[in-house]
Amino acid sequence: MRAHILLSVLVLLSRGALAAPPAVDPAMLELADRSRCLTCHDLDETVRGPAWRDVARRYRGKPEVEDALVSKVHEGGGGAWGNDYMSANKRVGLENIRVLVRWILALP
Repeated sequence: MRAHILLSVLVLLSRGALAAPPAVDPAMLELADRSRCLTCHDLDETVRGPAWRDVARRYRGKPEVEDALVSKVHEGGGGAWGNDYMSANKRVGLENIRVLVRWILALP
């Protein structure tokens, strides 16, 4: 019985089923921190704004949403995640916002 369980675990590991998720890019977290995104957001938990993995899940496979998200981060907005309003983040350049949005959308 124990050998059967061990064999099953080894098979799952070899297929990557139990592998840890890819490491989060520290450069992206640093950019997010410098841009003050981490004041309201987190990778895995809702803070004031939605968790970024939730954003990735909601918009996965919808490339047309990238421009709308970049605009929302830059200009501010609300309604997509409840009644809270996202403040505009105009001091962060649009290109940095786009880099962060692409990274968020690519999160597993």
